[in-house]
Amino acid sequence: MLDCAWFETDKTFIDGEWVKPLSGVRIDIENPSDGEIIGEIACGSKADIDCAVDAAKASMAGEWGCMPADERGRILLAISRSVERRLKELARLESIDVGKPLRQSMADAVALARYMEFYGGAADKISGQTLPFKHGYTVYTLREPHGVTAHIIPWNYPMQIIGRSIGAALAAGNACVLKPSEEACLTALAFADIAREAGLPHGALNVVPGLGEDAGAALAAHPSVSHISFTGSLDAGRKIQSMAAENVVPVTLELGGKSPQILFADADLDAALPFLVGAGIQNAGQTCSASSRILVEDSLFGEVLEKMACRYAELAAGPALRDLDLGPLISRRQRDVVDSYIRLGGDLEIAAKGKIAPGSPERGHYVEPTLFAETRPDHVLAQEEIFGPIQNLIPFRDEDEAVAIANGTGYGLVAGIWTRDGARQMRLARKIEAGQVYINNYGAGGGIELPFGGIGKSGHGREKGFEALYGFTRLKTVAACHV
Repeated sequence: MLDCAWFETDKTFIDGEWVKPLSGVRIDIENPSDGEIIGEIACGSKADIDCAVDAAKASMAGEWGCMPADERGRILLAISRSVERRLKELARLESIDVGKPLRQSMADAVALARYMEFYGGAADKISGQTLPFKHGYTVYTLREPHGVTAHIIPWNYPMQIIGRSIGAALAAGNACVLKPSEEACLTALAFADIAREAGLPHGALNVVPGLGEDAGAALAAHPSVSHISFTGSLDAGRKIQSMAAENVVPVTLELGGKSPQILFADADLDAALPFLVGAGIQNAGQTCSASSRILVEDSLFGEVLEKMACRYAELAAGPALRDLDLGPLISRRQRDVVDSYIRLGGDLEIAAKGKIAPGSPERGHYVEPTLFAETRPDHVLAQEEIFGPIQNLIPFRDEDEAVAIANGTGYGLVAGIWTRDGARQMRLARKIEAGQVYINNYGAGGGIELPFGGIGKSGHGREKGFEALYGFTRLKTVAACHV
């Protein structure tokens, strides 16, 4: 059962208050584990977005905009402590709403608290520089907030993306309007109430659920928005960037990937194996940085195939709260997309499949995790982002071919390199076209402090760490002549 009496699920959150959507329209909340309707969320419209942006503007002109950085930081730290007190509740909400296993949702809730802690501590450490210049001048730079920032986030990692996006924007002194995905809003709404209780001034954070083509488009195109942060699909990202261009405002885009892990013959395979499989099936493969391509040096290929196939045969998908290896996909539509890709792999050998756990509800959106054996680098399954629990094994002969395959998709979000050769590690770290390169690991445990973002079709701009703070500020140069 859905237990969220401590916040309003069927309303928008504007100017510190729960407000009925002006259209009166609401959207069903579906539990992807069993297909049951468990509640309703508000379906915000352009009119609701206008109200939210107005509230954010007023907040910038009032208490929030005038608040010293150290006080902003203390509020974010208070939010972090409030999140920590509700970890179990937030994790359960995320699992019910998104479908991810409970332990993964708990990790996301912990990450949300950590983001708020990190950015709370960083709020009063955003500084400019004093620049050497001509005699008679004092020249320095200031980092100032953009003003009203728009945050359009997807359904797969609501808490994580709220943390790295909203946390950084608030720390830098911006007022935020958040449009969560209509397919997963619960923890975004819960976070709004937590932030209010922790003392965040009215209007500094506003949350308007709704459809992307309506509320999302209205937010991206709003003339009073000064910066847009978007995580989602490549096609949607292109539209967001076009809308932002009309108002000439900066955009941070994180648009997914087709991330490789590269195993050389000297790799520690036992150490690599959990990362090889785990990075492909986490959140049922619905992860922008999922490692869907496993590139393996020829001499190691047979052993990797055998060991990964054994692990896949043990995998089980089932209801989120049963906390198995995988939960369901977010929706029937997404399940159908993933099934269609599996059919497109009909010309390939399936090395192994996991199973759907006995007793899993028939109306749940489950897919058997699937490992394909030797796959051509130009095959559709090795080129397109699938967003499901599918991985492909791709052999390579030497270092040059590995780099060519890894860089051969147009995406550039994450890559993993497994080798004991230190010189090779450094060579490939430079040659691989990706925003993050991990050596003898994958993901660095989430790395709150580590800048995250892509190149090419994976987007541009950086989130996480101090780089996110710089992105949520604009630089002003002051040149004072005192002659």
